[in-house]
Amino acid sequence: MAQEYTAKNITVLEGLEPVRKRPGMYIGGTGIEGLHHLIWEIVDNSFDEAMAGYATRVDVELLPDNKVKVSDNGRGIPVDKHPQTGKSALETVYTVLHAGGKFGEGGGYKVSGGLHGVGASVVNALSSWLRVEVYRDGKIYAQEYKRGKVMGDVKVVGDSPSEKTGTFVTFQPDPEIFPSTEFSLSTILNHLRQQAYLTKKIHLCVTDHRKNPDEPGYNFYFEGGIASFVRHIDKNRVSFNDPPFYFEKVVGDNTIEISLSYTDDYNEHVYTFANNIHTIEGGTHLTGFRTALTRAINDYVKKSEMGKSGELNFSGDDVREGLTAVISVKLPNPQFEGQTKGKLGNPEMKNLVEQVTYEGLGYYFEEHPAEAKKVIEKCALSLRARVAARAARDTVIRKGALEGMTLPGKLADCSEKDTAKTELYIVEGDSAGGSAKQGRDRKFQAILPLRGKILNVERARLDKMLASEEIKQLIIAIGVGIGDTVKMEKLRYGRIIIMTDADVDGSHIRTLLLTLFYRHFPALITEDHLYIAQPPLFLLQKGKVKEFAYNDDQRDEILKKLGKDGVSIQRYKGLGEMNPEQLWETTMNPEHRILLKVSTKDAQRADEVFSMLMGDEVGPRKRFIQTHAKNVKNLDV
Repeated sequence: MAQEYTAKNITVLEGLEPVRKRPGMYIGGTGIEGLHHLIWEIVDNSFDEAMAGYATRVDVELLPDNKVKVSDNGRGIPVDKHPQTGKSALETVYTVLHAGGKFGEGGGYKVSGGLHGVGASVVNALSSWLRVEVYRDGKIYAQEYKRGKVMGDVKVVGDSPSEKTGTFVTFQPDPEIFPSTEFSLSTILNHLRQQAYLTKKIHLCVTDHRKNPDEPGYNFYFEGGIASFVRHIDKNRVSFNDPPFYFEKVVGDNTIEISLSYTDDYNEHVYTFANNIHTIEGGTHLTGFRTALTRAINDYVKKSEMGKSGELNFSGDDVREGLTAVISVKLPNPQFEGQTKGKLGNPEMKNLVEQVTYEGLGYYFEEHPAEAKKVIEKCALSLRARVAARAARDTVIRKGALEGMTLPGKLADCSEKDTAKTELYIVEGDSAGGSAKQGRDRKFQAILPLRGKILNVERARLDKMLASEEIKQLIIAIGVGIGDTVKMEKLRYGRIIIMTDADVDGSHIRTLLLTLFYRHFPALITEDHLYIAQPPLFLLQKGKVKEFAYNDDQRDEILKKLGKDGVSIQRYKGLGEMNPEQLWETTMNPEHRILLKVSTKDAQRADEVFSMLMGDEVGPRKRFIQTHAKNVKNLDV
């Protein structure tokens, strides 16, 4: 704890100039995600202090004029002169790229999520204004910047109690860089809640002062760390082992934390992290965990009464059905792979995580035989269902249906063979399907009408899915297969577009389809193939002038333009009310239509929402409806 932290711990690699020219290289883009990335970079620095054992509290405040203030009670960034730059270490951290407490021998941190100083300088470069205050050595030091340029030397601006330390950063994103500088409170809360779970026993408070300076804050503090995270993920499911299994072990400079539970769900929900960075694509720590999980459960079965028949020999798929797990590793030199750095590549982590998981689960099963029995029974049920599902799938494949040999009779296919140019419209009902077939461009647009509501796949295994004619026809039309046989190179349409009515039934059908794609065809979403069509809600007509409105605000604007006298307004309750020409012009013509691209940037939140909306637990769904009912517009029942 008494490790020295001064200017010599800050290592300089290169200058700051490229950041404003190519911001996408540093924050991924200048859209909403890149904007919020500014907050993550500054907060990561505070969490680095917490992971190193020096900070216990982080505050994030949203201020008027799109300013953000991030403060912590860590040691405070050093302010003495840096030996390499000749400037204050504080100024070096905020004006020189790749200057931070992470690099080099004797660095400020053994483990780091962000790179202290790298994120700071990038945020500074992309802010129209930034101010840093450091509480350290009984003094308050401050420095201000405009678009990365220093506005004056680091100055002492006051005295502070000698025991008070920390760093306070206030910044304003530059509108010259970001098209929108308005932050989303929900996005911030979801991300920072996750970070609070991963750094247990740290107080995190998020406050939105933009409209009301007295607005109370959202406070996060999790004594159980990732075990609390698992319980949060499973809040809409029935758990077989509550409290969740939790194990932590320090091996040299590495820390491995594992928490897991089994639920009545049919899907796997596993989230992996390295130094608090979400490794979306997994990596060596996930590989080690999966290997150990399968081995530990099979070894326990062999020693138990349940394994005497010799029939239970579980595969990885069997032991992962209904599994919720969080794997968090902290290591000195993480090696990330992939374009988004979402995959951990350190080979030593595979063996470490495998060893820790196997030992921990072995102890847990021996000490909790009742919970172990429930887990084994869940895996056995999964094994039997997998055998049944494989038989059902093989039967369908033998008939040639999933191989594209027999396309559905309801499918109106297109003539274009280049997948990059083709589109499949999934349309609600035969009436709308008829209009869409007549109004489409037959060269590149295919139409598949669905009759009624498809099966809710959130609560159904593969064998039941394949017994559903509507789902089977959809799978055949898409062409990539199902389950572990999915081959994206066989995709028949570059865009798959859901087109449903703008009413309650249409919303329900859309949600059922989204659940199917999210649970069984996630690559269609991650590779940007899935879209939602936006049909207009109103036709406004005055004489020969016709205009379409897609929401109430557009309707009111058109009314102002046309004048309210003599304007007829038609409210569309269904796609079938539009003739083929109207449907083409408003919803299918690439030159005029509006499409929403489906994405799941926050996978954990998306998983939570699908489980809540489509699962068996009624309570969470009822609370969701009560919370959001007042925000619903254009409700047709």
